[in-house]
Amino acid sequence: MTGKFIVLEGGDAVGKSTQGKEIAARLRDRGYEVVETFEPGATNFGARLRELLMGDVPMSPLAEALLMAADRADHVATVIKPALTRGAWVVSDRFLPSSLVYQGVGRALGLETVSEINKSAVDGLVPDLVVVLDLDSQDARGRRDLDSDRFETAGDEFAAQVVDAYRDLAPSMGWKIVDASGSPEEVSSSLWGLVVESLSP
Repeated sequence: MTGKFIVLEGGDAVGKSTQGKEIAARLRDRGYEVVETFEPGATNFGARLRELLMGDVPMSPLAEALLMAADRADHVATVIKPALTRGAWVVSDRFLPSSLVYQGVGRALGLETVSEINKSAVDGLVPDLVVVLDLDSQDARGRRDLDSDRFETAGDEFAAQVVDAYRDLAPSMGWKIVDASGSPEEVSSSLWGLVVESLSP
């Protein structure tokens, strides 16, 4: 593989999609092919799973984690790895770190269980850079759309737990943290600095 794989992480409504588009645009300006993607739901198969995952159908934490892993397996096999193989850069809104945080910590399945579930799904793929956009859950709540999914409606305690989990896990996992409380331009500048620093030859 000759492409690079960048993952943007963080709680809900922290600006991942906005910043992902900005990073992709900057990379394209420099002549790179860039694939912008997301989880869950980036493939036809994944879109069907997303309807379940983001809907109001009750499910156990383990079932939720398994569906996320199934989405990821198809995402890796049909989108991410083919793009990297042909030399493209991939910028993804969420990847395995989301499962570790949301299902491993938030749903209390444990990091080991979630890692094991996802071992085959990721097929050995490790991102070149993971950046967590860090924003207090109370601040993020004011940015949310009225039409929320099961994770956004899980409550303030769950949202705060997600933020804390990202902060706690980042050092040991090698994830970079960017303060997302500033303006989009300020966040973009900090994020781009990490891209240049971490991914330059």
